[in-house]
Amino acid sequence: MPIEFLISSVLFGSAVAMAAWAGEPFFTHYLDRTEAAFRDKLKRLRIYPKRLRVTIIVWCALVLAHFLLMSLVFDVPVIGLVLSLLLLGVPWYFLKRWTEKRRELIEDQLADSMVSLSSAIKAGLSLAQALEILAKQSPKPISQEFGQIIAEYQMGKTMERCLDEARERLRSENFALFSAAMQASRESGGKLNETVERIAVSVREMQRLERKVIADTAQARTSAFYMALVPFAILALYYFVVDPINTEKLFTTVIGQLFLCASIVLNVVAYLWARHILNPDI
Repeated sequence: MPIEFLISSVLFGSAVAMAAWAGEPFFTHYLDRTEAAFRDKLKRLRIYPKRLRVTIIVWCALVLAHFLLMSLVFDVPVIGLVLSLLLLGVPWYFLKRWTEKRRELIEDQLADSMVSLSSAIKAGLSLAQALEILAKQSPKPISQEFGQIIAEYQMGKTMERCLDEARERLRSENFALFSAAMQASRESGGKLNETVERIAVSVREMQRLERKVIADTAQARTSAFYMALVPFAILALYYFVVDPINTEKLFTTVIGQLFLCASIVLNVVAYLWARHILNPDI
């Protein structure tokens, strides 16, 4: 028995080592793409982690440990696989939500900043001087963006290039409109303060419409959240009260785990789809 156990352990270890060696190029490619995507999101949040790759590897190791725990200890490999795949996407989901919230906050602050910019230009200041004042007086996070534009401009970049890079970094339609209008006004020689004022009115009108849509769809978004929780509540009710014996087969049999995992995946997809549909995009 000890010899058979030793041989099986050696064979299993060899298989794991060969699988790791064969999958190393794929894992490296996946790791490079994931790190680049995370750095792009974190850069927009003005977060510059020094050990992002190590953090990603640790998270992947924790997800793998979760899968092994569910498979070997609780004997639910199918459920463990699906939950592990969902866990891999959790950091990306929250990071995306965080980035979107910051972008929405910048768009909310943009209209007031444009009014202040117009007043500063009307007072006789240049565009660079007006942006520098906004960088000092505006609230975060839009003051950080204005501060970066001025810092890059003072380092020798043209104002057009600074605005283009800020537009690419923020990926905001309102800021893109603001940037395009400033560049057009500088090239054509029109009155920049009047152009900025008109854009500020347009941005405020779009924000008013977006807030109206958000208010009208708030109840639907809340309903979608509670509807996503209902299947889990029903599962718990059946497991503990209605029919514990048959409900337990969802966890103890392979076909039951497949049905349960399919339900979980469809429930998550339905919730994300509902949020996407109810997300105002004006």
